[in-house]
Amino acid sequence: MKIILLVRVVLFLALVTGIVAPFTFLVPKSGLAVNSGESLASNSAVGDQKTAEPVENIAPVQIIEDPLHQVELPDFAAIYDIPTKKRQFFAFIRPAIEAKNDELAQDRTKLEYWHEQISLGLGLTDEEQASLQTLIKAYRVNKEASTLQQINDLLLRVDIIPTSLVLVQAANESAWGTSRFARIGLNFFGIWCYRTGCGMVPGGRNTGAKHEVAAFQSVDAAVSGYFNNINKHNAYHLFRTIRAELRAKDQPLDAEILAAGLLPYSERGAAYVLDITDMLRQNQRYFVKPNDQQTASAD
Repeated sequence: MKIILLVRVVLFLALVTGIVAPFTFLVPKSGLAVNSGESLASNSAVGDQKTAEPVENIAPVQIIEDPLHQVELPDFAAIYDIPTKKRQFFAFIRPAIEAKNDELAQDRTKLEYWHEQISLGLGLTDEEQASLQTLIKAYRVNKEASTLQQINDLLLRVDIIPTSLVLVQAANESAWGTSRFARIGLNFFGIWCYRTGCGMVPGGRNTGAKHEVAAFQSVDAAVSGYFNNINKHNAYHLFRTIRAELRAKDQPLDAEILAAGLLPYSERGAAYVLDITDMLRQNQRYFVKPNDQQTASAD
């Protein structure tokens, strides 16, 4: 109950006082800032209004971009039946999410075992120590801290994210796989990058801004980029704290509760979180894999 109360308080404060504002510069804005049908139209009416062709009669020039990847991406825009589109989009991206969660679960099991060993005064083998150092480097944990503290810090970061929550964020950020950034760069999560040429330049980027929308070479890489963002970035400390509290109380990682930790994900703050929680509720029937549905029906 305390966790649910904390979530409600966080959302209320965000709505009333706009506490999310200080965080918005830390993380990517939604990749949907640029429509997948981005186009240019000449404004010839400026100059000589008497002879210029009306703007509304000028056909927009479509910008055709080659994909920055070799993945055969389904044409989700061509699927007009909404339930079918939802099922196919989730089926397309779900395997990468589940694979990443499996990887994290395995790493977490190792960390819990190492934590027990250290707490009992037992050391780690050379192989275990090497594996621990790899995680410490990957998750940017304080190298000067004690081994036990390092493992505690890692346990906050190395953990799964409910598949349903990742699915609806991918759907929300990529317009069900139809956005320009999803099609061209396999970026289903609106993730930014800051090195010239690292991705796609947003059409609505402000003058002087340097960010690009990251491009990925595989769906696995795109999903890993999302998980790294949530599990490593300082902006999502609240998300990780809520998750740790659920773990400490031996409660399931409820996607709706965890969604409150996504306030910094969008400049829309609490409104974005409410959209995500609405999507979680409205798409429950699509979270079950077809094979699981058939098994349940047979039973």
